[in-house]
Amino acid sequence: MTATGSLRRDPLTENLAPLFAMQRTLMMHSEVLAAIPLCVQIVAKEFPDSEVLACFSEDQHEEMRIVATAPDYLKDEYAFRPIRLGSYPCGLALEQEELVSVALADKGRCIEAPIFQEQRAAGALSLRFAEDTGGKTEKTRRLEKLKTRPDPESRRIKAEDLVRWGSFLIEEALSLRKALTGRAGRQEEGIGTRRQAGALPVQRQDGGEGIAFHGLIGSSDVMKEVFRLIDQVAVTDATVFLSGESGTGKELAARAIHECSSRASGPFVAVNCAALPESLIESELFGHEKGAFTGAVAIRQGRFEAARDGSLFLDEIGDLSPAVQVKLLRILQEHSFERVGGNKSIRTNARIITATHRDLQKEVREGRFREDLFFRLNVFPINLPPLRERGADILLLADHFTETLGANQGKMIKRISSPALDLLMIYHWPGNVRELENCIARAIILSRDNVIHSYDLPPSLQSASSTGTEPASSFDGAIARLEKEMLVEALKIELGNSAQAAKRLGITQRRFRFALQRYKIDYRQFRTKL
Repeated sequence: MTATGSLRRDPLTENLAPLFAMQRTLMMHSEVLAAIPLCVQIVAKEFPDSEVLACFSEDQHEEMRIVATAPDYLKDEYAFRPIRLGSYPCGLALEQEELVSVALADKGRCIEAPIFQEQRAAGALSLRFAEDTGGKTEKTRRLEKLKTRPDPESRRIKAEDLVRWGSFLIEEALSLRKALTGRAGRQEEGIGTRRQAGALPVQRQDGGEGIAFHGLIGSSDVMKEVFRLIDQVAVTDATVFLSGESGTGKELAARAIHECSSRASGPFVAVNCAALPESLIESELFGHEKGAFTGAVAIRQGRFEAARDGSLFLDEIGDLSPAVQVKLLRILQEHSFERVGGNKSIRTNARIITATHRDLQKEVREGRFREDLFFRLNVFPINLPPLRERGADILLLADHFTETLGANQGKMIKRISSPALDLLMIYHWPGNVRELENCIARAIILSRDNVIHSYDLPPSLQSASSTGTEPASSFDGAIARLEKEMLVEALKIELGNSAQAAKRLGITQRRFRFALQRYKIDYRQFRTKL
């Protein structure tokens, strides 16, 4: 059982700050192994009286070893000690391959989670702290209560949540680094190909591991499942029904089905049923004979004829009128139709792919959509997940749009700042991938230094209500966010040199140090050169 599979809920609110810090640290370093010690330090700050260790091995044939400890003096104790399965440290999680939380005899509580890489346990994150065993006096308990020290149960829950999500973030960073490394290698060798303008090179066309699949981008589990379903149904002639919210990429999925099929050399014809007026939709779909109606001065071929030997994609199928629904049902049953104003039956072998953002089952219950047609269309359903359920795909998509849209606008965007990435990750994305693309396009236009900052993003992303980060004072909150971003950017440029960073901002080192303490920024995490 992987750490990913064990995530059943969102992280605890009190763990968001350290988890964001870990995420930023992992993104800043080109080598994940160099970032793990800093992540261990972040966990240790949340539990000052604890031992935090991490073990890792990039090669399954190499011996597992401790790569980071907090406090630092533990390195001498564990540097040459082999990891033993079923034993502290790290061996408990490696043996069970899932989150472990146990009380150790005379050693307090141990919480460990495995770190998976390519379906194998490549490491583990371990946290051990002293636990209240109930032997304290009543006076001691009252004193601790006055100090607002958390009770043991709350502390345990917080620790388990932090270790679980911390190991998950390291897993995601390892997966992303592998994907991007493979992509860079293909570009250097000239093997990468683009299925369409602006698309990432396809890593694998068979729905396996990768970040791009015929124009669809994603490495999350839900998108990998979509890739698998597309790959399986594409080799057949089954009617496919694509569902999902607006902006999730239903047309890209339809194109992927077409490109993976034996009809790839044939035409791909797309029709947006919602964009056509009811008076013209029959003519558009089925064509018309000369003189069928006023203005029909010649025979016109419909979309079903145009898609012969190929695929016909009917988007927003839920907006079809009852009359057109009847005709479409006949085509699906008999594979033939008649042009408007004609009486000659025309055969069609076009593969039908339909899509809608509506709940067609609800439409059927309320009498707005034919039940028999729904069952004809719903032969092989595929649901495109909303962006808010795709986790780290947000970063992949943001990087992709930054690269392609920046090139289209003649700008070479170097990176997206950490505060901007934080906003992208916590926003709920009601417009899904389409909204993200538009946000990045706007930010590229506004960027003046080839870096996308948080203030370059649309106001909807920066608003407190959209991200759930309402400050006590909106003005003070905005000033604080800008001040913190300037501190982080200066430290990044100067690679963690606080004196040079203060000089760059034009303030004294004393004021700079006070500002770092106020925002709990550790300058040491910026010292590793990218």
